[in-house]
Amino acid sequence: MNRLDQISLGKIVVIREKLLKAQRDGKKIYRFESGDPSFAIYPDIKVAMNKALNEDKTHYIPNNGIPELRDALANKLKLQNKLNIDSKHISVTNGAMHALYVLYQCIVESGDEVIVPDPMWTEAVENARLAGAKTIGVELKPEYNYVYRAEDIEAKITSKTKVIFINSPQNPTGAIIPKAELQKIADLAVKHNFWLVSDEAYEHVLFDGGEHTSIGSLIPDYDKVISVYSYSKSYAMSGLRLGYFACRNELFNDRAGKLLRCTVNGINSVSQWGAVTALANPDSWYTEMNKEYLKRRNLFLEALSGQDILIPYIPHGAFYLWCRVKDGIDVAALSEAMAQAGIGNAPGDCFGECASTVQSIRFAFSCSTEMILEGTEPLRKFLSNYK
Repeated sequence: MNRLDQISLGKIVVIREKLLKAQRDGKKIYRFESGDPSFAIYPDIKVAMNKALNEDKTHYIPNNGIPELRDALANKLKLQNKLNIDSKHISVTNGAMHALYVLYQCIVESGDEVIVPDPMWTEAVENARLAGAKTIGVELKPEYNYVYRAEDIEAKITSKTKVIFINSPQNPTGAIIPKAELQKIADLAVKHNFWLVSDEAYEHVLFDGGEHTSIGSLIPDYDKVISVYSYSKSYAMSGLRLGYFACRNELFNDRAGKLLRCTVNGINSVSQWGAVTALANPDSWYTEMNKEYLKRRNLFLEALSGQDILIPYIPHGAFYLWCRVKDGIDVAALSEAMAQAGIGNAPGDCFGECASTVQSIRFAFSCSTEMILEGTEPLRKFLSNYK
């Protein structure tokens, strides 16, 4: 059997396609299923990309990214993430999803095990499976605020374990792993000589004093940490498909360079010039976005007050609302009924297999504030009438 035959198209994709079809047919749809920032990209980024076009910067470029961008990323990683990474150890990718595809192909063999959170963003798991690995889920427990804990990870270690994958702030829960817990996970990886893959796509999407720590900064001499980042969330550049990873391991970088050559041979040059300018913009850009996300989150929480079908976890990062569904209620039926009512959502089994995951549902508040204001009232009415 081909490996791709073991990979699903993705339930969220299927749900999205159904909602988009209903929208094309004239039905009012509230896009609470998709994590695509509603904001326009910063004006200076558009200017930089237009400048690159006008200067004919549209030809082949270095395989791992233009030097100007990799130098700027090295400076960003040093100042913001406390990672001392030389620009030669940074590679630009076609979004963070492509980064995950490349890195797993470089570090796992068939039969290796990758420990992952459950629930977890689907593509983070399936890219490991595409490389021939088996993913081992660690339940994120509601009683521990969905924090990925070192002791739960350790209980899943076997002789086949090769990688620990982390994602903080997390999709779909919005939980942030505290620095002390990250240190325990880092120490565990070093002890067993595991690879650590750290998906930090939501590093700048933080609320209520939430703080992000890059796990690589806690073990600066360990070269088997691969830190993954995205321009989609911090800079609302989701359609421009820009991500990057950083790792000081020489063998990894040798392998990654080969795979980048064979898959993309250089990411869109114009987008990269825009990405250079994005890093030069003040932090206030995503600070302002976060203020709006916080407003949207609170509107959602207000809409869910006074009912007992959905029990929301209050996220301190990312832009998702993860809700436990009342015991005895069929989540699949609830999700379908919501979709039929035009209310986008993603049922828990999109994200994992643990019982608490399956008995949950996710909403995204990355759509416009206007849509949140308009859509939360139908959601409130739906829940009050649902039986």
